Amino acid sequence: MVALEKSNFKTGFVNKSQRYFALDVFRGMTIALMILVNNPGTWSHIYAPLRHAKWNGCTLTDFVFPFFLFIVGTAMRFSFAKFDFKPSREIYTKIFWRAVSIFIFGVLLNAFPFIRQDWNWDNFRIMGVLQRIGLAYGISAILVIRFSFTKLWKIIIVTLIAYWLLLWGFGGTDPYSLETNLIRKIDMLILGTGHMWTGTGIPFDTEGLFSTIPAVITVLLGYMAGVMIHTTDGHPKNLVKKMLIAGTLQTLLGLLWSLFMPINKQLWTSSYVLYTAGIATVILAILIWLIDFKGYKTVFQPFIIYGTNSLFVFAASGLWVRIMLKVKFLLNGESVSGYSYLYKTIFQPLAGDLNGSLLFAIFHVIMWWVILYWLYRKKIFIKI
Repeated sequence: MVALEKSNFKTGFVNKSQRYFALDVFRGMTIALMILVNNPGTWSHIYAPLRHAKWNGCTLTDFVFPFFLFIVGTAMRFSFAKFDFKPSREIYTKIFWRAVSIFIFGVLLNAFPFIRQDWNWDNFRIMGVLQRIGLAYGISAILVIRFSFTKLWKIIIVTLIAYWLLLWGFGGTDPYSLETNLIRKIDMLILGTGHMWTGTGIPFDTEGLFSTIPAVITVLLGYMAGVMIHTTDGHPKNLVKKMLIAGTLQTLLGLLWSLFMPINKQLWTSSYVLYTAGIATVILAILIWLIDFKGYKTVFQPFIIYGTNSLFVFAASGLWVRIMLKVKFLLNGESVSGYSYLYKTIFQPLAGDLNGSLLFAIFHVIMWWVILYWLYRKKIFIKI
């Protein structure tokens, strides 16, 4: 992880060799929200904003993944500065192994526990969240190194329009439906139905191969925000204004596009890319104003802890849930998972079904913060 730098709160200026404190806060806020929405006490009782949209639309939960990819792109601008953004064997090696290690770790997470009686390669899911992060990072990083700022914008625009036209032209009479969309067709052809997610009731991978293409654009839009931050001279107020204007325009363009191509996380539609990246830009601008210009740093300090080991906590929290689901306890003569046992014996009696489920999730947010705080104090930063 990149070390945290401090801005000059008296002047509001940040040296171009430094990063804004707000970047780390934004990453931490995204990770905290991820823990919250991924760990309800029961999926039967969840407040609506903490659920993914069933298909079209966008809830609070649907911002988590694109926000994370966006901040990956923003941080990329600063991490690649030491290479002067020029192609070299060193930087390509770094990109390759980083992308591959993230992808492999995601595959291993899908395979956990590695020894089990129901193991069947024919039904093993290949893709996943970490796999998409690895691919999106690797592809976008190469594009950033290979192409100029102007050419990157052309790549963004052409890709979003081409993705829209392809989905519209090859998705049948209902191109954005679950059953007939082009993404599903391509993933079934390349991955095979047995290696895809079936949580929707049919083989359709929400982190499939083809829909990773617009996810790369989400990273690139984050990189463009990083360019704006890294290159804007003068008073930080100018930067905030530029980001607010850019973010608002992207958001409105995404909403306008949604009249023709729905905002849909599972399809990662072009309208969804612009809408979520625009809101991410606006939020980041507000955080820069509050933290790096106004100096309200202390109140946001807890989120820094979440940002320091972001990929580690994603993987570790996923393993924790899988382990708790495998461990069995007796409750009223019935065998239940450790996950359900914890919810039903502590949080449900304390706050009821809905609020108990939320309290269970909040408990996990606090639990992982404590673990990450210990790692932070020990200066342990685990890279995946």
